[in-house]
Amino acid sequence: MKITEIRKKSKSELDKLLQESKNKIRALRFDLASGKVKNVREIRKTKKDIARILTILKKEK
Repeated sequence: MKITEIRKKSKSELDKLLQESKNKIRALRFDLASGKVKNVREIRKTKKDIARILTILKKEK
């Protein structure tokens, strides 16, 4: 997700998106351990999305 898309969202939407991203990364880690993940870059992409969301949330305070 691009930073411009994240900036357009409200705080409640960002909180929801953050929770979904954290759940997604948890699921990806379990799938990686069990050998189900084909695209390991998805984990890196999700972690960067989480960092972007947290950055925007801190700026709004």
